[in-house]
Amino acid sequence: MIRDITIGQYYPSDSPIHHLDPRVKLFATLLYIIGLFLSKSLIVFAVAGVVLIACIVISKVPFRYMIKGLKPVWILLVFICIVNVFFGKGEVLYFQWKFIHIYREGILQALMRVVRLVELILGSSLMTYTTTPTELTDGLEKAFHPLTKIHVPVHEITLMMSITLRFIPILIEELDRIMKAQTARGVDFEAGNVFQKVKRTGRILMPLFASAVGRAGDLALAMEARCYQAGRPRTKMYPLRYARADGVVYVLAIVYLAGMIVLKVMVG
Repeated sequence: MIRDITIGQYYPSDSPIHHLDPRVKLFATLLYIIGLFLSKSLIVFAVAGVVLIACIVISKVPFRYMIKGLKPVWILLVFICIVNVFFGKGEVLYFQWKFIHIYREGILQALMRVVRLVELILGSSLMTYTTTPTELTDGLEKAFHPLTKIHVPVHEITLMMSITLRFIPILIEELDRIMKAQTARGVDFEAGNVFQKVKRTGRILMPLFASAVGRAGDLALAMEARCYQAGRPRTKMYPLRYARADGVVYVLAIVYLAGMIVLKVMVG
């Protein structure tokens, strides 16, 4: 399960999506998410799914790698299904037994919410898979640069986000190493009841917390050794510049959102 957590990880590949400007990918991802919440129709979700699959194919990120990132949230997906199927109300009754009533509307609502959440996770993950943390930080800083006029510390905020994304895979590997070390010493994390499993969690969290604090201190020392000072103007080794492909993707993203709005009106 630890290895299945792929959020925040970058998948290197030589694809057109990898070479896009990070600001374009942020903008396209935002419009994609807006399109998902415009309607509650399976037709709209089907169109969004086709667009998402096309983007995954173009990005050259293996589909099994994308699905792998859904494993940590399968419990949430099952919970959403149960809540909507068994507690949803409607007019057409499919099944009835004592106090259990299952309606067609509840099943459809469960299906739509699960599909929406899956597409939301995969669409957001595709951006992190195809964008390095440094590029993502630079893109966010450029996108929110106008906020500096009202004294918002944009650079510091984006730097914290970049460090957070960098630490996620590092801490996952550290957690996996700690669990393997304790398993080699005879600790069985799968045995026992729920309370015993929770009690064993403390044996993992304490060394993980100590390791995280140590890595944070090393990072702070490294930044100080390189004379980093917050609030000072900084230059970029690779400054962001738009290319022709970026303009095309901007147009395609706007056309996609407009198409989703038209589809919503037609279906609704």
